Amino acid sequence: MADFYQVLDLERTASDDDIKQAYRKLAMKYHPDRNGGSKEAEEQFKAVIEAYDVLKDPQKRATYDRYGEAGLKGGGGGGGYHHVDLSEALNIFMKDFGFGDLFGGAQRPQTGPHAGADVKIEVALSLAEVATGIERTVKLKLLDPCAKCGGGGAEAGTKATRCVTCSGQGEVRRAQRSFFGNFVSVAPCPTCGGEGTMIERPCKSCRGEGRQRGEHELPLKIPPGVSTGQYMHLRGVGNSGVRGGPRGDVLVLFEVEDDERFERDGEDLFTEVLVTYAQVVLGADIEVPGVLGALPLHVPPGTQSGHVFTLRGRGLPRVNASGTGDLQVRVQVWTPRVGGDEEKALLARLSEVQEQPPVGRGKGFWARVKEVLGG
Repeated sequence: MADFYQVLDLERTASDDDIKQAYRKLAMKYHPDRNGGSKEAEEQFKAVIEAYDVLKDPQKRATYDRYGEAGLKGGGGGGGYHHVDLSEALNIFMKDFGFGDLFGGAQRPQTGPHAGADVKIEVALSLAEVATGIERTVKLKLLDPCAKCGGGGAEAGTKATRCVTCSGQGEVRRAQRSFFGNFVSVAPCPTCGGEGTMIERPCKSCRGEGRQRGEHELPLKIPPGVSTGQYMHLRGVGNSGVRGGPRGDVLVLFEVEDDERFERDGEDLFTEVLVTYAQVVLGADIEVPGVLGALPLHVPPGTQSGHVFTLRGRGLPRVNASGTGDLQVRVQVWTPRVGGDEEKALLARLSEVQEQPPVGRGKGFWARVKEVLGG
């Protein structure tokens, strides 16, 4: 199983621009037509295409970073990941480099009204809100169809006319040469921007754009278990397009606030509580912090400082799945300052009669936490 970052010779912290540059460099290097049909180059070319197809998409990349290739195959990356054959790889390459579809003719650009721009908003969440999920309404400003011209962009009593440059097709064609040979490229018409129409008398209210800014309230239903960096993709509720174009999307990016009581690993939580010497020696029933309130914990007699108790199902829900993580509680003996002479005398007597500690020790708590976190 290949490491997509290694395939593109990148660190896991690489930016989107780094990923794109590495992809373009390696795709050109290993293209079969530049390597005399080498089977090795062909396999490397397909690997580069697959790696870029995952890492260029924020949702697929986040899934891959967390679960690896198995997570993508399980549907967590959103949309049918599979290994590509050579024809698919060449098709993707041609589209990415603007050459169109190698086997299906030139790729047709979008004509007619273009969709509006997407909007990205960030939503801050507490750990308690992550535990339960939350419904929230956010306010945002969006571009809406112009009320005066109905979004068409033309003054009342007038209408758009066919573009004379592209004859209403919204595209222009030209012959072009590349190292693949001659082919015809198709591009949006420079006169009408691919819409196929022109407006002679623009609407004075929106200046021919067909849209105006308005305030909106967007209801959000955030599922439990989300993490920082994950997002919701709300389709068709963003900005309206120019002159009747459909609305874009809204991306809701989650930012989960740190809770100093816990360390988080996915749906599992880790915390530490202080106990007295008497409590670990004699045993005690104590309360430990939980996300939604204090939780009871029985400390058996003779518990060692640093012991970790697992409270099953007291962590966080698994996002968009059944089940809940665990809460790992480490008990740590609190050492108080010595008080008066009576207390010192009692401690001195205790040191004479109590059992001596063992010489060897097992793995510490944080070493076990690192094992869980993959450190």
